[in-house]
Amino acid sequence: MKLGVVVSLVEGIEPAIKKVKDLGLSTCQVVSWNTELFTGDNARALRESADRWGVEITHLWVGWPGPRVWNFIEGPLTLGLVPPEYRYVRLEALKRGSDFAKLIGVENIVTHVGFIPENPNDPLYPGLISLLKEIVRYCDYNGQYFCFETGQETPTTLLRTIEDIGMKNLGVNLDPANLLMYGKANPVDALDIIGRFVRGVHAKDGEYPTGGRSLGMEKPLGEGRVNYPEFIARLKMCGYDGALTIEREISGENQIRDILRAKEFLSRLI
Repeated sequence: MKLGVVVSLVEGIEPAIKKVKDLGLSTCQVVSWNTELFTGDNARALRESADRWGVEITHLWVGWPGPRVWNFIEGPLTLGLVPPEYRYVRLEALKRGSDFAKLIGVENIVTHVGFIPENPNDPLYPGLISLLKEIVRYCDYNGQYFCFETGQETPTTLLRTIEDIGMKNLGVNLDPANLLMYGKANPVDALDIIGRFVRGVHAKDGEYPTGGRSLGMEKPLGEGRVNYPEFIARLKMCGYDGALTIEREISGENQIRDILRAKEFLSRLI
């Protein structure tokens, strides 16, 4: 397995890619919530920067416009492709991201789909599946996998969604901390259900929620509830040999410190 880090286009293309190299890492996932950055000029600059610094871009994480509230009350109404009023503008954002990824030679598109209904008889579910089929077909046309970022749904719900879409270019970007922070699953056990679909991993840590309205807390890697020795061993049993992409959702010097500590911690396990 290789180690990488999540970087944002908002940081600037050259600073973002150079950051990967400066941290002593070899891969990254590039994230952008601003689809206006998905231009031909930026694609060329990003590809040239990655080649210059010897960095492999494994995934493009595509955000979407509109409100987003990361909790259990307003989250189901605002996040991803589940709320009907935001579906089509967000579908277009994902298509634009897919086109940008094709220009930079990246075959994995990642996003949060939202709070996928656990009840398949929920009236929101059929329309969601129809929309997902459209973006998955679009990614297939561009030679890409569409990857669900875990968190807002149980592994069983995610598996059913993958089965109901019924296409081969589907994958999972497994964030073990998200599974805990949303109270959806133990990430080690989740691999028994969705392990064969894993095409990317966020190396992040966190805690279970302590209340019914707010997510659990993110923690520095190794200080939360993810059992990383067992988690990585189970990933290997599933045949996963891709990147472990460190994600620490803070900024500044503390973020750099925690990323470097995570790198040291993970290096002992892979």
